[in-house]
Amino acid sequence: MTFESVVDIISKIAEPMVKPVGRQLRYMFCFNHFVEEFNERKQNLDSAKERLQDDVKAAERNAEEIYKDVKKWLEDANNEIEGAKSLENEIGKNGKCFTWCPNCMRQFKLSKALAKKSETFRKLLEKKITEVADKAPPQPIEFLPSKEFTPSEASKEALEQIMKALNDDNVNMIGLYGMGGVGKTTLVKEVGRRAKELQPPLDEVLMATVSQNPNVIDIQDRMAEKLVLEFKEKSKEGRADRLWKRLQGKKMLIILDDVWKHIELKEIGIPFGDDHRGCKILLTTRRRDMFSYNGLDDGDSTLNTVARKVASECHCLPIALVTVGKALRDKSEVEWKR
Repeated sequence: MTFESVVDIISKIAEPMVKPVGRQLRYMFCFNHFVEEFNERKQNLDSAKERLQDDVKAAERNAEEIYKDVKKWLEDANNEIEGAKSLENEIGKNGKCFTWCPNCMRQFKLSKALAKKSETFRKLLEKKITEVADKAPPQPIEFLPSKEFTPSEASKEALEQIMKALNDDNVNMIGLYGMGGVGKTTLVKEVGRRAKELQPPLDEVLMATVSQNPNVIDIQDRMAEKLVLEFKEKSKEGRADRLWKRLQGKKMLIILDDVWKHIELKEIGIPFGDDHRGCKILLTTRRRDMFSYNGLDDGDSTLNTVARKVASECHCLPIALVTVGKALRDKSEVEWKR
């Protein structure tokens, strides 16, 4: 066996021992390195924890559901940072030493503890979470628990009729008429509560207050909020298109409360009628005439002359006739003649 072979064998035997010995020597003579590494990683972890806490607070303000692993990470990070305070105190106490003495042994142990804690910080930082919460589920209508709903006999009858209509595939629009203060809103909230329990279940149950001076943008915003839908469009037409796409194909009940005059559902973005048979609209109003159209009988020719003039002005173009017809629907003869 040659000398070189012996050296090679000895080197291979000694190699596993070199790294542990080197690491132990670093604990003894590289104390400042371990302190700097510890401080840097602790600061990074502390900053990451604060940023994540801010994100969690923002998500909670939006009623979003925080992921469980986010809470666990924050808890672990906080525990590790709190647990590092004793090491920080030890760093302050540690003094310089140049000989083998009790202080050097304490420095050795402290370096080892700092390295271990730094590695824990590193692993936590690697697992740092960016997504903190699931989007908030659609906000439920303020439905009353059934025990709080004490309807009159008339309300009971209306409730039964509405629920029956909801189960009728041939019914798309339901109207509830009554004077102000008689409990229409309370009744339709109970309808909404029961509608959510229908079998098969509805995909969406939405409610929006229309009011005497309806604002399409506001109505769209209220519906989008309940759907957790974010509008990127500024125009009501663009928003209507996005809302339409979100609702189209869904089986749903849309409650429009306190309606005072005819509203264009398409203008809001509500799919309805032949475009979407799965949508049912429930309206509440103080005006009984909202549920009837003052159209003409087949034999009524009172406005025949005026109608012919209107048709002539539209050059008998179908699109123009439909547009003008909608505008003049339910209008008086005086308004037609204008």
